[in-house]
Formats: sequence, C-alpha cells, structure tokens
Amino acid sequence: MARNGVVIVAAGKGTRMGTSESKQYLPLRGKPILVHTLERFQRMPQIESIVLVTGSGDIERCAAYVEQYSLTKVVAVTAGGEERQHSVRIGLERLPAGLDVVAVHDAVRPFVTEARTAECLHKAYEAGGAVLAVPVKDTIKVVDSSGRIQATPERKSLWAVQTPQAFRLELLRQAHMLAERDGFVGTDDAMLVERLGHSVHVVEGDYTNIKITTPDDLLWAERLLQEQQGERVERA
Repeated sequence: MARNGVVIVAAGKGTRMGTSESKQYLPLRGKPILVHTLERFQRMPQIESIVLVTGSGDIERCAAYVEQYSLTKVVAVTAGGEERQHSVRIGLERLPAGLDVVAVHDAVRPFVTEARTAECLHKAYEAGGAVLAVPVKDTIKVVDSSGRIQATPERKSLWAVQTPQAFRLELLRQAHMLAERDGFVGTDDAMLVERLGHSVHVVEGDYTNIKITTPDDLLWAERLLQEQQGERVERA
C-alpha cells in the first residue's frame, strides 16, 4: 500500500479578495479557511503526513493552529518562496522519508473530498501523475490583445484543473529540480512534470471543490459548508 503525504501551499497573499488579511486566514463559519483545509486532510486515512508552507510572517500563528486544532499529521510548518512553485519545492524538502506519493493542494480549497483525493492518489501511484479536474461548462474563446476572438476550442477537450495534484514523490522532485536548473516557472506542478515528457492523467473532480479567491467565492463557501453541516439553507 502506498504511503502518501501532502504539501499544502498557503504562502500567497492574493488581492482579489479586497481584504488586508490573506485569504487563507479569513474566517469561514468561525475557523480560518486554512484550518478547514487542514482538517480535511487530517481526517483522510490515506494521508500520512502534511507539510504546510506559509509566509515567513505567518509561521507562528500557523503553528498555533496546528496545536489548537490537534492537527497531528502536520510534520512541518515552513516559510515559502517567492513564487508558488518555489514554495512547493521547499515543502517537498520537508516531507518525511519513505513516502511514495505526494499531493500538492491549495490552502483555499477546503471542500475537496476524501473520495476524490483517494482516486487522485491511486492514479498517481499507478501512472506517476494525476490531477483533479472538471469538464469546462462554458464555451471558451481564444482572444488576442485587442479583444478579437481568434479561435473557439472544442469544449469537450477542455478541463478546468483543480488541486490536489498528485505525483510519485521522486518524479515531482525531479521535475522541480529541472525547472530550477532551467529557470523555468510553470503555472502548476503538472506542467513541470509534463516538461519531463511524462504524461499526467486527469481524475474527474467535483464542481464544489472551489478555490476561494473573491468575496463571491466566500459567500458560496459559507453556503456549501452550511449544507455539508446539515443546516437548512434559505433559497433566494
């Protein structure tokens, strides 16, 4: 049976939320968004170890959350780098020895499910790399700098990628090492693995696995959590 760990990236600031506080620390029904995310992975039997990568000024409060909420799977809280990619690489270095697969997850995606995560981890162990993603619902247009439509891709081939993204640990480490050597910064970890010529597979996720980045997202998250906690939600 594979041994799995997760690197949770919480070092970003974000500006679209319009608050002075970083989005991962904003309260969601009485707890920071980050804590909801950590608790999800704490409860997953498939996850053995959690490394939390945060801003250098937030290590103390994150360590306090780990103690306050009994997050016993968190083996390290560490400062991240300039780019998200650098933060992931730092997180990989703090994972304990002996793990087979690592998942990389956004701190502001607190609704990922155990079932989808387990599928993603299994596919990564089997094939080397896997990401959660959902089919795109809307028609997508390729637009130039003047606002003119250049192309309309076939929608059935388009997927919106989420996290976690999971990989064989040594494969992801190799991908990050090569990217650092080449001075390459990718949009996600899958892109770094793809640069090695290694295929990455899609595992269908849930549309509720939202990334909370705007005030509207936070309102939706409040409603989702309320529904998951079995409370009655007033419909507009």
